[in-house]
Amino acid sequence: MQRFQRIRRGLFLSAILAAAPLAAQAAWPDQPIRLIVPYAAGGGADNVARVIAGPLGEKLGQSIIVENRPGAGATIAEGVVARSAPDGYTVLYDTFTYAVNASLRKLNFNPSKDLTPVALTATAPLILVVNPKVKANNLAEFVTLAKNPDNKVTYASYGIGSAAHLAAELLARDAGLTMLHIPYKGGAPALVDLVGGQVNAYFANASSGLPYVRNGTLRALAVSSAKRLNTLPDVPTVAESGYPGFEVLEWHGVFVPHGTPPDVARKLADAVQAVISSPDVVKRLNSLGIDPSTIPPSGAQAYIDDQVKRWSTLIKDRNISLE
Repeated sequence: MQRFQRIRRGLFLSAILAAAPLAAQAAWPDQPIRLIVPYAAGGGADNVARVIAGPLGEKLGQSIIVENRPGAGATIAEGVVARSAPDGYTVLYDTFTYAVNASLRKLNFNPSKDLTPVALTATAPLILVVNPKVKANNLAEFVTLAKNPDNKVTYASYGIGSAAHLAAELLARDAGLTMLHIPYKGGAPALVDLVGGQVNAYFANASSGLPYVRNGTLRALAVSSAKRLNTLPDVPTVAESGYPGFEVLEWHGVFVPHGTPPDVARKLADAVQAVISSPDVVKRLNSLGIDPSTIPPSGAQAYIDDQVKRWSTLIKDRNISLE
């Protein structure tokens, strides 16, 4: 009889322990969530993360604490999240750089195995801008200018492997250009030197480049998106300027550690999707020159896998390195 009671107690305890993770998932979130941003406060990614964080916290019923962990091309923050407990309380807010880091840097984690994309939040086109002294009024004229090595055309970026850098390298490959890359530590100093004439061209993100185009300080030659920008309807895309299929977008996304319970990841994804679809958030993102992502959470993994493949191929083809 005692043996039978012990067995019953054992089965009862086992049932409780088995149900505990499910109960924890159902209760998620029951504490604040850390949103780790790999870039400095006040930058483009940080601004978008903060636009989303408030409404996301309201949607989930918990505070979203934005934590900036810049450095090492975003890999410090990526590593922090990759090594965090897969419980949904430490979330990564990353961008385009995520897709190129494994091709450029030695990592102490494996992005494809240690991190899982939950949802894409936003995309931002780039604008190819030049100093007005550059004798090119459109992309065709710029290509002709840059094909001549005697002209020594230079282009700026906000770092090796950035969207601005790889957009220019993609154009150089497709158009057969000879240009010198001048990397800066951020978009602001790149724009300062472009305006000053120290460099000739730059694929600026729309939010930072638009004011200079509107006041005539810089000349826009083309945009990197598949469609023209509503804010620059007279500026053609690179694709329609003679390079079909050319498209480069700075994208933003939300990631969790691999092994996060599917129900938790799904709840987070649904909340993110609801937030970026809300009229107020759409309006605030548009004011920054950014569009909410049109890719559903179910397509996030495939999109990022494609980005990793695409840019690793270009990095290899163009022999790009951090040295």
